[in-house]
Amino acid sequence: MIKKGVYAATLSVIDENGSLNIDETIAHAENIIKEGLHGVFFLGSTSCAQYISLDEKKELVSKLSLSKFKNKFFLGTGLNSYRDNLNFIKYSMEYGFTTFLMQPPAYGAGNTEQGVKFFFDQIIKNIPKVKIILYNFEKLSGFKFEAEFVKKLVSAHPKNIVGAKDSTGNLFKNVKIKDFLMFPGDESKLLDGLNLGCSGTISAVINLSHSLARKVFDDFKNNKPQTANEKLIAVRKIFDDYNLISALHTYMSTKNSKFKNLLPPLILLNSKDKKELLKKLENLKFGINKNIAA
Repeated sequence: MIKKGVYAATLSVIDENGSLNIDETIAHAENIIKEGLHGVFFLGSTSCAQYISLDEKKELVSKLSLSKFKNKFFLGTGLNSYRDNLNFIKYSMEYGFTTFLMQPPAYGAGNTEQGVKFFFDQIIKNIPKVKIILYNFEKLSGFKFEAEFVKKLVSAHPKNIVGAKDSTGNLFKNVKIKDFLMFPGDESKLLDGLNLGCSGTISAVINLSHSLARKVFDDFKNNKPQTANEKLIAVRKIFDDYNLISALHTYMSTKNSKFKNLLPPLILLNSKDKKELLKKLENLKFGINKNIAA
């Protein structure tokens, strides 16, 4: 079961032929957990889940179940098909995974609250033991979870809908539900969220800035002065100037070539933007191995 903390929406490692390199994807996740993260979410938007085949997702799940960090691993579905969502969740639960980050099917712009509730009603009806983290990402799914609608869903399914990742940014200040886990999807809102009673963050950029994010979380918990938050926000602001997945892979590929591949239509940053990105991070004195450099 997921708890309060700092979680990465992890990157996928893609081979030259466009297939998911499952062993390297898991190795990356294990490494950033060793470096301080409370856990990792696979198969979200940062993982390019929409572009990865269902067969590859299932193979990933079977191998994740063998890791010593299994209890720190959580899954998105990244699927538009209702039946594929059901089948993937049932398959994953056979391997001991119970908590899933889920958004409504993203194809089309006509989703209504009534229809989205029906979607989750049916998932839970067919899989009564599933635990769901709602994924509020309007830019990707075309649907925006409003605070009152979240309360309605939780009221209908209090044992199943246990939290939300708020990448749209309209929920973390406005949803107050007992024992409900709220995670801003942007680590620049981590400290503000903690002050409001949020649970931590689930974010893409903390694939890189995990040490900074963990320090902000721990310093808040221990009532210590905040010395890392300003830099954490500054790093995020730099990456937000570009396509986020492209920028993350571009930066990571300068440290490890296994990140150089992306699934079409995604591509790495062009040479001009890459140079600019690296210069901005250098000026900030930021590096993967020196997250907390002064």
